[in-house]
Amino acid sequence: MPLLAEAVAGFRRTMSPHRTPTPNHTRTPMQVTRQQIVTRGFANRCCNCGADTLFKPGTPFGVHEACASCGMKFDRGEGFYLGPLVINYGVTVFGFVLPVIGFYVYRNLSAGMTIALAVGGAILLPVLLYRLSWSWWLTGYFYFLPTKLTANRDGLGEDLED
Repeated sequence: MPLLAEAVAGFRRTMSPHRTPTPNHTRTPMQVTRQQIVTRGFANRCCNCGADTLFKPGTPFGVHEACASCGMKFDRGEGFYLGPLVINYGVTVFGFVLPVIGFYVYRNLSAGMTIALAVGGAILLPVLLYRLSWSWWLTGYFYFLPTKLTANRDGLGEDLED
């Protein structure tokens, strides 16, 4: 199932007040709430357990494959790295480069200054936002699919690789 359709289905399942239990067992409340997911995600921590294990210490771009504390995998599969890339690109282009170009259009910046700021920002901003974009991506993913967290599996026997 495509990622967006899976996210919508997961969101509807967890938000519906009248969830029907799956056969042979009933669902228990989530151990990790959406508020905890957001709080932990914006603090660059593991969304599952809250441990500070998302990034490798001493490396600016090193992301652990799994949490050292709870074992939850951060890399959810092929192409998962594209989410942080899109966030980084969007913030850089729409939050910095386009406003700089807008200042040029309205004659507040010279052409040389506009080019220097746009190129400098396009190089520097993604580097500065790398860790945040990974954390924001995981936060968004688990916010809409909270049952993918190992703490919220509630014995359903789902594959942890999903």
